Amino acid sequence: MSQTLEEELPPVLKASVHDVRYFSALLRGVNFVNRATMTVTDRGLTITVEEARTLLGTAFIFSDIFDEYAYRSENSPAVSSQSSDDVDMADNVAFEVPLNTLIECLNIFGTAGPASTNGSNANKFKKWKKPGDDSDNDDDGDRGGRGKSGSRAIDSYFNGSEKGTGMRMTYAGAGNPLTLLLAEDATGPTTTCEIATFDPEPHLELDFDNSKMVLKIILKSSWLRDALSELDPSFDKLTFIGNSPPKESVSTTNQKQPSREVSKPMLRIQAAGTFGSTEMDYPNDRDVLETFECTRSVRFSYRLQLISRTLRALQSSTKTSLRIDEEGLLSLQFLMPSPKPRGASDAFIEFRCLALDDDF
Repeated sequence: MSQTLEEELPPVLKASVHDVRYFSALLRGVNFVNRATMTVTDRGLTITVEEARTLLGTAFIFSDIFDEYAYRSENSPAVSSQSSDDVDMADNVAFEVPLNTLIECLNIFGTAGPASTNGSNANKFKKWKKPGDDSDNDDDGDRGGRGKSGSRAIDSYFNGSEKGTGMRMTYAGAGNPLTLLLAEDATGPTTTCEIATFDPEPHLELDFDNSKMVLKIILKSSWLRDALSELDPSFDKLTFIGNSPPKESVSTTNQKQPSREVSKPMLRIQAAGTFGSTEMDYPNDRDVLETFECTRSVRFSYRLQLISRTLRALQSSTKTSLRIDEEGLLSLQFLMPSPKPRGASDAFIEFRCLALDDDF
């Protein structure tokens, strides 16, 4: 009787999307550790990875990004119909999944891969031939939105003229695989992938307390991306230096005049290694630093190897929020614009990283 009841229950998760490229791009943003924890709630998915007990990466993928999204709590079948924020936060289903395998399955038709900057990966997979397609030439340029221009922005995933791979993803509950049904179109072949899931392991807890924040910056991702991408691989430490904006002095004639103190850079990024160092200063310009808040002089260092893990997400984002608290905990949030024109929440990816002990 109980077995029959279980078979009649809907799956814990059922989500579908007509083009997997955006979903795949978000997963790639945190794909630096193979085993990832997927948490399912009524509001969407979070994908969490951890490295060296120091770096925590999380992709927040909201439910309205999907064309269809349904969640059933394993604890209470009726919870998905409730709208309480407290219920949504308290009730969830979590499991571990091999992230590399999931991404490879999404790209099984070769239409969900990353944008290629040199064309070397653009034709790694041969697409299925469609009726009326007589071309056997694999080198036909733009496939699955991967333009020849090699744009690294998120838009590069959606500029293709061809329809991408559609997906229906289901998860029946604890002990069951994550099942993907993939198809290019209604007349083409379909593929079903079953990915083994595992009980989740506890992750490092890195809670960011806004009341203890000493530095907050919002800037276009391109400014930070260019700086980090050009760093020499021999560097092993990255330091963020922040200073409060210089104050103006008032003369006896009540005219504001610049202070004679030597002005310090509002934001400086410094990289150092065995063979030298380099530094980059960001000007007090609204076109560069859209938001800048600094309560005191800040100087914290981080392992460059760990910060480099954020580059894949940074390359696909449009804006970056950089925050540091008084204990040196770094929070990098990358805005990943949704391909849907209106109505869908933009996903974002967040990384939190502990500072090196040298700064304490």
